[in-house]
Amino acid sequence: MSVQSLPRSSRSTTAAPATTTGGPAPLPPRRRRQGSRIGGIALRTPFWVLSGGLAIVFLYPLIWAGVSSFAPLAGTNQTDGWGIGNYITLANYQAGIWTYIGNSLFVSLLTVVLTLVTSLLGGYAFARFRFPGKNVLFLATLAILMVPYASLLIPLYVLLNMIGLSNSLVGVSLVLTMLQLPFSTFLMRVSFEAVPKELDEAAMVDGCSRFSALWRVLIPAVKPGMITVGLFAFLAAWNDFLAPLILINDSDKMTLPLAISNLRGQVQGVVDYGATEAGVVVLALPCVVLFLVLQRHYVRGFLSGAFKG
Repeated sequence: MSVQSLPRSSRSTTAAPATTTGGPAPLPPRRRRQGSRIGGIALRTPFWVLSGGLAIVFLYPLIWAGVSSFAPLAGTNQTDGWGIGNYITLANYQAGIWTYIGNSLFVSLLTVVLTLVTSLLGGYAFARFRFPGKNVLFLATLAILMVPYASLLIPLYVLLNMIGLSNSLVGVSLVLTMLQLPFSTFLMRVSFEAVPKELDEAAMVDGCSRFSALWRVLIPAVKPGMITVGLFAFLAAWNDFLAPLILINDSDKMTLPLAISNLRGQVQGVVDYGATEAGVVVLALPCVVLFLVLQRHYVRGFLSGAFKG
């Protein structure tokens, strides 16, 4: 008897057994994505709160100074409405604001050049050469950091007076360069050590001299470190107040921080807050612009020694 001749009710049917699991049913993909997004926001919220609080703490004084430099204030050149009267007062102070900006630029740029050249050669020597007393000399260089800054200025003033560089912007640049060398040399040594030695060895095999290998191969490799050193040297020289105060006597040779400090008590000890806030804005603006422009290289320079090879 064939299967077709059997009654329909007697035909065997097979059904897939239902599978059951003891755990809960899995969440839909959409709900899983929402849960992961909420968890990520919860984890990042403390970081956002802390970063926002620090940003407010550091940015509020600068914003307040910028607003106050344009706001009307009794006893200033800007008493009626908002305007640039405080900046006019600043521009006409004694020798003129452009004279003091030029002095600060000269000191800062000369400090950057001297610091870069000296720390570049010193860091290269400490990273690539072996010579007796290398570690002792490097530690002696770093030991300058442990000497208080103010205690060095009087002996340096005597030395500059002996060589004819007292009351000179060049002398101020030399002093600021000396103060920047320990950190700059340390950072350049770390930057050179992060570059494999095989690079300069391969360049010398191809016919380059040691100086040519340094110029063509190593300097491009340590560019972030150089930018970090130059930025630190510029900011330190641009904002320094104590060294020009001790080493500079002529009012025409004052740097911008010293001129702004003298501006505060120009009229019988009465503080012109409006012009002072305008000077703070002029003093801070180049630092902010440079940091924003070079921020990526600045971070890479600090991380240059984190990974070697």
